[in-house]
Order: sequence, then structure tokens, then C-alpha cells
Amino acid sequence: MELTIQQMQQDVDRYIGQFREGYFAPMTLVVRLTEELGELAREINHHFGEKPKRPDEPNGDIALELGDMMFVITCLANTLDIDLADAHQRVMEKFDTRDRTRWTRIDSTVPEPRSGDKQGSRPK
Repeated sequence: MELTIQQMQQDVDRYIGQFREGYFAPMTLVVRLTEELGELAREINHHFGEKPKRPDEPNGDIALELGDMMFVITCLANTLDIDLADAHQRVMEKFDTRDRTRWTRIDSTVPEPRSGDKQGSRPK
């Protein structure tokens, strides 16, 4: 299923909108995000780190933990009236300009930034 960021924000808003309590306060959402990050870190550590699960622990789901984080981030964005698609574009523009020559590219050409170079001409 293809889902836009805008649709995701609307889905979360519809879900939260059915409850009298509504969204948690921003500080509470940041704490929730920290909890979810801890759960993701635990799963990553069990799968790729040096701390295996105990035999009696159920298998976790990294994708579900990432989904939980996305849900909380979306709640926070909705609470603060932030358009996540716009935020994503702004972040990509930042990486396309500020970090355009920071990493070793697979091919030797340096692609043009998405929204133009705001820092002058690009090195060739």
C-alpha cells in the first residue's frame, strides 16, 4: 500500500480524533518517542548487537517498532501543526546543499540539489 506523508498525518488525526483525550502534550509525546526508541534499540541490539534475547523472550519486530516511532512523531507533528512532507523537503534540501560533497559518491558526478544551491555555485 502506497501512503503519502499527508495521508499518514490524516490517518493518525482521524484515529486520535475519536477519543476525548485527544493528543498528548508535546512533552509527553517526546517522552513516548524516547520509550519507543528504547524498544527499537532493544530489538536492534538483539538482532545485530552483542546481547541476545533470553530463551523465554518473544521475538520482536523491528518494522513494528519503527512504525510505533513514526506514529508518535506524526502525533507530535500534528499537535504542533507541522507538515511532515514540507519538513522532509526542507531536510533533504539541507543535505543536498550543506552535505553535497561530504560523502564519497558511488559515481563521480555530484547531482544538483533539489531546490537549487543557496550557497553559490557548485564545484564541478
